[in-house]
Amino acid sequence: MRVYLDNCTLNRPFDDQTQIRIRLETEAKLYIQERIRDGTLELVWSYILDYENIANPFEERRNTIQNWKTRASVDVDADLEILTKANTLRELGLRNKDALHLACSVAAKCDYFVTTDDEILRKTVSFEEVKVIDPLDFIRSIFHDNR
Repeated sequence: MRVYLDNCTLNRPFDDQTQIRIRLETEAKLYIQERIRDGTLELVWSYILDYENIANPFEERRNTIQNWKTRASVDVDADLEILTKANTLRELGLRNKDALHLACSVAAKCDYFVTTDDEILRKTVSFEEVKVIDPLDFIRSIFHDNR
């Protein structure tokens, strides 16, 4: 199973853990990363993840996230197909970077695009090329599929 974790998901452990939703999403994200480590899940990386991560002003966060690139089985580079798809996705109301992330996940033939961004989740409810899902629902999906 191939997954794409967007930048907000990768940064979730660095957010305010006193909020229950954030703490639960962090635990789910860490569980997903364990499944990546043990080879159960394939991680997809992209040039837009690199771009956003390089702009992170916090060195520890930047380095921790960048280390996940080495675990990726696929690293998507920019090309015309991705840019064209991103322009189409912008018609759903997605911001430029969000559209690029999702376009990269489509190009890599991901099964899931995992995000903690409510706006992305809301705007992609009917999107069918990749299942857009939050970390908690992703974990529920895995357990349901493995019963």
